[in-house]
Amino acid sequence: MRPIRPGDRGPAVTEIRTILTGLELLAVAGPQTDEFDLDTERAVRAFQQSRGLSVDGRVGAETWRALDAARWRLGARTLYHAVPEPLTGEDVRSLQERLLEMGYDVGRADAIYGVRTSRAVAQFQREVGLTPDGSCGPHTMNALRRIGRKVVGGRPQWLRESDAIRQSGPALVGKTVVIDPGHGGTDPGMVVPDGSLRWTEADLVHDLASRLEGRLAATGVRVQLTRGPSPDSCLPDTDRALLANSLGADVFISLHLDGHANPDAEGVATYHYGTDNGVTSATGERLAGLVQREIVARTGLRDCRTHAKTWELLRLTRMPAVRVEVGYLTSPTDRAHLVDPRFRDRVVEAIVAAVQRMYYPIERDVPTGSLDVSELRAVVAAGTVVD
Repeated sequence: MRPIRPGDRGPAVTEIRTILTGLELLAVAGPQTDEFDLDTERAVRAFQQSRGLSVDGRVGAETWRALDAARWRLGARTLYHAVPEPLTGEDVRSLQERLLEMGYDVGRADAIYGVRTSRAVAQFQREVGLTPDGSCGPHTMNALRRIGRKVVGGRPQWLRESDAIRQSGPALVGKTVVIDPGHGGTDPGMVVPDGSLRWTEADLVHDLASRLEGRLAATGVRVQLTRGPSPDSCLPDTDRALLANSLGADVFISLHLDGHANPDAEGVATYHYGTDNGVTSATGERLAGLVQREIVARTGLRDCRTHAKTWELLRLTRMPAVRVEVGYLTSPTDRAHLVDPRFRDRVVEAIVAAVQRMYYPIERDVPTGSLDVSELRAVVAAGTVVD
């Protein structure tokens, strides 16, 4: 959909304003208007900030879906596992977060009432003496309101995810990594002319992804690119997430370049799934921290830190997933680095080191920047796989 932006008018703007008013982000003052005015833009920005979306004050496809989902408050309707189109909404996410706080395994709080959420609700119902039908109606809501937190002293989802990483072992051999070079096809991403040259985000991150694919494959990792074999192919973010889920990937890494009107903006930032009230993908958060620190240490890029976001690419993937903005293509300083193949190789080494360190047990971990990734090789001898 075409983004709805300041200055636009029409029924879509009226609908947006109605939702924002219901969320108490937009005050009701005077006659209603169908104009996307300054107050509407501020309310949209506040909504995007609270939901972990990109804050640009415009309503694109992802912000619209988040607004549509925000209509629903927990308890306003009965929730159940619908087939083939599951129920989605802010009420579903609130329920999932509530169940996570109580120690039930719903997986990621993705606002989708799927099989895992239904099973968690049924388990809760069974334990409180209700019919375990997996739907959340008035009786289940009353029980949820009566019962406080079940688990204290740690995040239960963090314990589950950490245990899954530990049980998979430290070796990279046999693991599946999906690499997602952003944009592609008719969407070049950030485009910056540089003298007689024209640099595009899509081309640079595809080259970076191809180099990462080769380095990981050398360690025995099964690698899949979301834009392969042709760099001109392009999938929506939801399809990229579904591809990673269908492959049963162990890790998902999305590669992008940033841009800004101010050419002084520079540096690397890494994003993982997380909400405004602290619910997060624990292993995604750990991977993001490792990727960020390794890239900063090995390249000298400015550290723009890690951030929690609810972007669909991070929310819908079921494995540790990160999106890395590897510098600003609009920054002359960053661009000079990014167009250098040797620099891109250092970024690749940093990401490989981060992925390997995520699987190391704490007692075996190494200082940032010290892991020699050239020594990570898959060797098969006498039927034994050694990393």
